[in-house]
Amino acid sequence: MDMSEEDITEKNYRSTLPGPLGVVDTWISRAESVILALGVILMAVNTVANVISRFAFGESLHFSEEVNRILIVMITFAGLGYAARHGRHIRMSAIYDALPTGGRRWLMIGISLFTSLVMFVLCYFSIGYIETLYGRGRVLPSLSIPVWTIYLWVPVGFAITGIQYLLTAIKNLTSRDVYLSTHVVDGYKDTETEV
Repeated sequence: MDMSEEDITEKNYRSTLPGPLGVVDTWISRAESVILALGVILMAVNTVANVISRFAFGESLHFSEEVNRILIVMITFAGLGYAARHGRHIRMSAIYDALPTGGRRWLMIGISLFTSLVMFVLCYFSIGYIETLYGRGRVLPSLSIPVWTIYLWVPVGFAITGIQYLLTAIKNLTSRDVYLSTHVVDGYKDTETEV
């Protein structure tokens, strides 16, 4: 699948999960796509504007670094769920690959449930971190935005990723195939080309 086909697939993504789970999965997919696209575009525009300002006027935009910091946090943690949805996280699969299909499916269910639990625990601790930042009352020097607000994406990203892994476990419980995510079937593509 080339990049343009993947983009079209993402735009028209429809979850194969049953009932309201499918609606939630589809909605999260679309929200992630919009957030990531806007974040990358805004970061590019901000960086280009800063470079033009530095060369044309001899001065950088004083707020540019802070805006990019906010966008990096947003893209990183919004991208966690996106990577989980597309089965793009790093996997150590030596034992997993040696198992028959049924064993791989049950192991994937266990891995997905454990990872989901870890994501929800991290979400909980990140909320505590945000509360600590809120209590300190610090603000960004140029934008005068409270520092805690830029980290709101952290628990949101962990929660969405936890939901995505939980949905992956459900997908594996309701299917005969082994799924790495709600719509990525486990398997290897032969991508070698002869020279």
